[in-house]
Amino acid sequence: MSTPADIPRLHLMSREQQHQVARDFLEFARDLRWTWSHEGDALWRHIDADAWELTHNPHRVIQNLDSDRVLALFADEHFRDEWSRLMQRRMNYLQSPCWDDAVRRDTFGEHHIAYFSMEFGLGEALPLYAGGLGILAGDYLKAASDLGVPLVGVGLLYQQGYFRQYIDDRGEQQEIYAYNDSTGLPVRPARNGDGRWVHVTVPLPGRDARLRVWEAQVGRVRLYLLDSNDPLNGPVDRGITARLYAGGEELRLMQEIALGIGGWRALAALGIPIGICHLNDAHAAFATLERARSHAATHGLRFADALRVTRAGNVFTTHTPVRAAFDSFPMPLAARYGAVYAAELGIEPTEFAALGQLTGGDPQQPFAMATLAVNTSGRINAVSRIHADVSRREVFSAFFPRWPAHQVPVSHVTNGIHVPSWDSTWADRIWTETCGKERWLGRLDPLGAAIDRASDAQLWELLGRERA
Repeated sequence: MSTPADIPRLHLMSREQQHQVARDFLEFARDLRWTWSHEGDALWRHIDADAWELTHNPHRVIQNLDSDRVLALFADEHFRDEWSRLMQRRMNYLQSPCWDDAVRRDTFGEHHIAYFSMEFGLGEALPLYAGGLGILAGDYLKAASDLGVPLVGVGLLYQQGYFRQYIDDRGEQQEIYAYNDSTGLPVRPARNGDGRWVHVTVPLPGRDARLRVWEAQVGRVRLYLLDSNDPLNGPVDRGITARLYAGGEELRLMQEIALGIGGWRALAALGIPIGICHLNDAHAAFATLERARSHAATHGLRFADALRVTRAGNVFTTHTPVRAAFDSFPMPLAARYGAVYAAELGIEPTEFAALGQLTGGDPQQPFAMATLAVNTSGRINAVSRIHADVSRREVFSAFFPRWPAHQVPVSHVTNGIHVPSWDSTWADRIWTETCGKERWLGRLDPLGAAIDRASDAQLWELLGRERA
């Protein structure tokens, strides 16, 4: 990486040095930290105001630049100074000590948390989300970056993410699915230690589907995204990641196989050691099986023993208070796909089916992803205190018959937000004045007493501005 001191000399550099600065330029534009750090917005607008206003995507902005425009920009002293400042700020962010440094070394060692989610809402430039689940996942990655938590995200790279709505000339709502061209998204091929683009396969009836692995940088954190649109796949398999929450039970099942099994295999191919596997809802529950299969193969264990060992490191966060809202698949469909994978696990198809059933052996009972997650996870989290209470009494009580409701093992971690992404200018000002700019990057215990020192006039002014 070139240093900020190199930037003013761009016009005097060799072509190779200029190419290095261009690579740094691209790396900066791909870092999704700009989705919550807006100090570079004016720079992107200066580079190409039209492209910035239309996309708010720095990666798109610089794609349209030719070499003459880049040289002209760096010939501008004001631009060079601003670029140097932003480069230095980014280097400081990535290299400075953070809250989790001591915890990482003392607790995790070199191991990471793998955070699996069907969607990630980081910003409009990467439209791989549809609602609250994705926004939570995006905020989770942003907060992990700011705190320095050793975490990697795992998801799917959809060719069509959320749809756009418009009202037609009859006054009816219509939907448009924009195509996500990977060349225009702030992602790049994920590469292994040999520099090769990582591909993994997942077992499907009668064939293996091939998945490409992409990487997005979110500050200090990496997000790995799997994509089935590989020319070596057949037409059906190329469509597995065609659309977020695709219709049809079979396609949905294939997506969840790609996310769980393919996601864990991608982490293994990248050589990333995982300590905790966190399922953001049950869509990725197959990851717990693939983790056990991999552990069994490495240590020469039976699958049941490997699952017993690895289960303690799996966390399942449930998001719905209604059991009927969990993904489930008819047993004939689940059995057809499960028979292929059961052979890799070294178990009978009936044993595989039982992992996703409340009471195994009933061909009329569907295969439920939440059941699989409960049966293979060491911890279940709800997303609020009330949600945990409802989950213990109504949603998961059947898994623990004859247990008193208050002892059903469902805890809770209340959903939060990534503060810099969501607080307003006025809220940020009052919190900064009373608690400091980095108030949320450490222990939160002292903040209650600190914010109590805000005057009634300050709070009244904040309320007025927030209403405007």
